[in-house]
Amino acid sequence: MGHVVIIGGGFAGVWSAAGAALARGEAHLRITLIAPNEHLVLRPRLYEPEPDLAKVELRRILEPVGVDHLRASVSTIDTGRRVVVADGREIGYDRLVLAAGSRLVRPEGLPGAERLFDIDTLDGARRLTGHLRDREDCSVVVVGAGFVGLEAATALAARHRVLLVDTSDVVGDQLGAGPREVIEAALDELGVERRLGTTVTEVGDGYAVLSDGGKVEADAVVWCVGMRADELTRQISGELDRLGRVPVDRRLRALPEVFAAGDTAAAPFDAEHTVMQSCQHATPLGKVAGYNAAADLLGMPLRDFTPGPYVTCLDLGGAGGVFTRGWDRRVLATGADGADIKKRINEWIHPPVDDASAILAAADRVSVELPFFPLSEEDTAPAV
Repeated sequence: MGHVVIIGGGFAGVWSAAGAALARGEAHLRITLIAPNEHLVLRPRLYEPEPDLAKVELRRILEPVGVDHLRASVSTIDTGRRVVVADGREIGYDRLVLAAGSRLVRPEGLPGAERLFDIDTLDGARRLTGHLRDREDCSVVVVGAGFVGLEAATALAARHRVLLVDTSDVVGDQLGAGPREVIEAALDELGVERRLGTTVTEVGDGYAVLSDGGKVEADAVVWCVGMRADELTRQISGELDRLGRVPVDRRLRALPEVFAAGDTAAAPFDAEHTVMQSCQHATPLGKVAGYNAAADLLGMPLRDFTPGPYVTCLDLGGAGGVFTRGWDRRVLATGADGADIKKRINEWIHPPVDDASAILAAADRVSVELPFFPLSEEDTAPAV
């Protein structure tokens, strides 16, 4: 009996498992997902005030489709022997899907770094929420004015004084000019102060020091600066991209017996772009990688990864939200309309549970239309 092993229990890993189960059908093929935790964490929702709502039990997704879950952490991938080592135990594979996700890039040599908070993991979000619970009008410094930092800052602004810090001279630098006016207006409405062209150089008890020489009050400093693929990618390829991701082809193959998905995969989106490290791309990447890993073993035709148009939806707290389409991020909805779309997307990313037919049907849908936003025929959005 062949064996497909999947490393990672996030969006890409879970959907790789479902994709492999879809391709397997009634064939004799073992599928094992290796991840240390018992939950799929809905990471895009960890900025919300109740992070424990952002999780789904893995068994409710894996068991109905006949996928085994090994609760362990992988330390080694031996592609020559086709073996992975998880908590000291060797597991052989015939095909491997690397879907180990990404990690927050943490500062090196920052005095007081142990005082930093983050919303990169469920434990991190719990720690921040616990620290601020039942405390009103705290001073919070959010470092990083990108996707995560903006959602964290605008959510925290509902109860606290927030200072947003970024080395760039503009907020949302990676988002481009398209939604910037909307974002700036939202930050003004919420009273979020900005210090741009600077960063935090020291974190102390109740304060933070900035690189411009300023010292500011800080009951909490939330680090939201940069993501990098899991270090396991180094055991697959010596030619990683700037985010530490493994280059893959259109079928998400990295090596003859290895596929990659999600934040570990530098997959081509089109002639000019690679995919983003986001659940918007991790989900369809997982579906295709898992399907292809199983199909390859079973002698079935493989699928190409063909993503739908790129969309962005940013939660701006009490100021609503902003929804954009395309790599130029043309604004299609703002305010309450944008917030409603974001809310629906946050609900939509929950996978089906306890129902094999629903899970497998979802695994077979790689690109679908957003059912809650009136898009034109050209504005079909990818599954998330």
